Amino acid sequence: MNRPITEASLSSRWRVSPYLLLVLTVLFWSGNWVVGRGIRADVPPIALSFWRWVIAFVCLLPVAWPHVRRQWRTLLRQWKVLAALGLFGGACHNALTYIGLTHTTATNGVLLASATPIMIIGLSWALLGKRLRRLEGIGVTVSFSGILVIVSHGEWARLLELRPNVGDLWVLAAMLFWALYTVLLAWRPPGLHPYSFLAAISLVGLAALAPFYGWEMAAGRLIVPGVHAFAAIAYAGIFPALLGFIFWNRAVAEVGGNKAGLFMHLMPAFGTLLSVIFLGERPYLFHFAGIALILAGIYLTARARPPLPAAD
Repeated sequence: MNRPITEASLSSRWRVSPYLLLVLTVLFWSGNWVVGRGIRADVPPIALSFWRWVIAFVCLLPVAWPHVRRQWRTLLRQWKVLAALGLFGGACHNALTYIGLTHTTATNGVLLASATPIMIIGLSWALLGKRLRRLEGIGVTVSFSGILVIVSHGEWARLLELRPNVGDLWVLAAMLFWALYTVLLAWRPPGLHPYSFLAAISLVGLAALAPFYGWEMAAGRLIVPGVHAFAAIAYAGIFPALLGFIFWNRAVAEVGGNKAGLFMHLMPAFGTLLSVIFLGERPYLFHFAGIALILAGIYLTARARPPLPAAD
């Protein structure tokens, strides 16, 4: 007898720790920052965002189509929620990130991404009435101290020298949209298969990006063909977009937006390591100290119980 596949039944068949999925997701996204910055001269930001979703959608459609066919009525009925999630998480977040990376460094970008958990917590409080438990708060503080160690290079006076530029502001706007997407996952239609869900928000993201991509091309900002450009687009479509969203959505469904958001603190750690591997940068003691604090904070947060329900 065939029964509909729900999030619960999928989880029972695919027993993978949501925390492992979060770590892999953040690793994929950290690589995305490096790629977005490194390829900026050959692939304009809207083009990179548009084509990454084309690749993700094409790869997803063969396995998603049977579920879309079965659940099309639910998709149409929930179009407002899906449209908001596709706009915030699919279009705005990606495009603003790549725009920001044309003006700021990948290191600045991943460091600014550490503000995302605070944004998620604030939006969860404002929209859902959720509160942060004590151990989760300690985890936030410890992880953020690790961010400060990396930002300051172990010298606190360096913090006074930081000055945001226009790229930093674009990145912060992108992270705000991602925080909003994560919080709004609480309204994700129940019983909707993960592949149907991702296909729907991918399509919304593509529809929203299409006119801006046309404007970008009309302005003469075109992709410079080459191996590096196509490899960057392929990576962005398969890992951060397709696998990243599948892993993130499932993990948020299991552990909640507040805990999932705290794993964004791993981005500076992974970003530093990827810079060492691919850019030849030399690691210092403060890098390892910062990474240790970030991991300790995530460990404390993962041990915390779920947030208390909001008061009536």
